[in-house]
Amino acid sequence: MAVNGVNATKDTSGLGALNPGGTTGAESEQRFLKLLVSQLNNQDPLNPLDNAELTSQLAQMSTVSGIEKLNAAFQSLLDQSGTNQVLQSAALVGRQVLVPGSDLKLEAGKEMPFAIETQGAESVKVTITNAAGETVRTFDLGSLSTGLKTLSWDGLADDGSVAAEGGYTISVKSMSGDVAVQSRALTYAAVTSVAQGPRGVELDLGAGRIATLDDVRLIL
Repeated sequence: MAVNGVNATKDTSGLGALNPGGTTGAESEQRFLKLLVSQLNNQDPLNPLDNAELTSQLAQMSTVSGIEKLNAAFQSLLDQSGTNQVLQSAALVGRQVLVPGSDLKLEAGKEMPFAIETQGAESVKVTITNAAGETVRTFDLGSLSTGLKTLSWDGLADDGSVAAEGGYTISVKSMSGDVAVQSRALTYAAVTSVAQGPRGVELDLGAGRIATLDDVRLIL
């Protein structure tokens, strides 16, 4: 007796082609049902599709549909999470946050807090220079372990004179023997607004300066 080619191999691999090129769940289900009906109509009477195999195929279809729905729900959850993060981060507006940065603006009569991060070094030196690139103040910190160290500049130069108001730059040099160690300066800035950006929640610190929540080390 001739056996139809559709059923000759009892093909249960049709599921693998159910979702080519972004086929929707509804389209996949329709294609699956058509394939299943075709198999049932053309099955070999002497070797019919058994109940276990039929149940297995239906279960696979249910799994694919469930995964698609789960992915859609998960994406919706991610979108909601991003919105919630923005709303929660709005509490930072008007607050001072400590983030990576080397620019410091000195105001008369005020101490200027800042910080450095280092991977741990035998010798750490912080230098503050003015707009002309001249050294105004230095801090020899000696040996430091890995982590964050908060500091403060009282506005005085190395010679004891009062430094002029204005912009200054912080640089950090960390050494272990003759080997330079990774380190960086961090400064405080006021958060003016928050928004959802390509890197997640982004904080606008003014003057074109943008930071993410991951950049924040301390909040005042």
